[in-house]
Amino acid sequence: MTQSVKRSALSQSVHISGVLLLNKPSGISSNRALQVSKRLLSAAKAGHTGTLDPMAQGLLPICLGEATKFSSALLSVDKTYVASLRLGYLSNTGDAEGEIRHVADSGICPPGYEQVTRTLQTFLGRSNQIPPMFSALKQNGKPLYRYAREGITLERKAREIFIHALSLDNLSGSELKIIVRCSSGTYIRTLAEDIGKALGCGGAYLTALVRTGVGHFDLSQAFNLDQIESELPASRHAFLRPTDSLLNDIPSMTFDDGETLCLRQGQTIRKNMTHYGFPTNTKIRMYDSRNIFLGLGEWVDSGIIMPKRMIVLHEVTMSAASNSSDLR
Repeated sequence: MTQSVKRSALSQSVHISGVLLLNKPSGISSNRALQVSKRLLSAAKAGHTGTLDPMAQGLLPICLGEATKFSSALLSVDKTYVASLRLGYLSNTGDAEGEIRHVADSGICPPGYEQVTRTLQTFLGRSNQIPPMFSALKQNGKPLYRYAREGITLERKAREIFIHALSLDNLSGSELKIIVRCSSGTYIRTLAEDIGKALGCGGAYLTALVRTGVGHFDLSQAFNLDQIESELPASRHAFLRPTDSLLNDIPSMTFDDGETLCLRQGQTIRKNMTHYGFPTNTKIRMYDSRNIFLGLGEWVDSGIIMPKRMIVLHEVTMSAASNSSDLR
């Protein structure tokens, strides 16, 4: 391969942008999955939108290139999980990777189907949850799990969570499988332990966890690392969804060539907004006359639209530019 061809290939790879919906396997960290994905796609920049524990598997959206500018759009969205619990036991990590001890009163546990379904309903809605010590939350600049590994337990502030839906998928003795849709920041390990206690079993720990939904993205849309690796490097961009797919919940507007030029130069523009019905300070997905995604803007007042976060043109892949309208 000549030097000019090598430079061309490198130029194409480092500017790749888009969203990879990865089906993370269990046994590796989210950061490891991110680094492998970044290497397979030869991307210069990459970041994920919410950690999954090494034991957990499932949907891990990864932002590449310009999409990293909009990754925060998924940080606060609801998540959906399928969780398997073992009742009557506790783990110091909350999952199967920790030290397990038996805590159940055999006269109460395992519970019956009706008792489980009735108890699960009591967890719906708003509540406070204390994060587990084995978590990536930081105190004094140090992740809690590092303190936990040193045998140190720190006081943690309770955080407000919201359980939108919680249902029983399967019950077999002390083995319980649930489906939960919850607010961002909910620890399923802690929820599992609390469910076990509420059922009179002394607690529970996770034996398996699969994340099946992140906002409007679903696990059925995801790819695994083997699928990506089996494809020729030049074709792997086909696994990416466009950058603007992160912003599906945000209203969109199209701008003419003159308006587009001003927005790209960081200038505010004035536009008649009377027929849009947007309230002031509405975030807006912005597109040019060819339906190419420009970035994120905000309607601040009196028809004034301000560019907030713009796409750099040379970072836009064919996938991100040509398919934006298909996924909106």
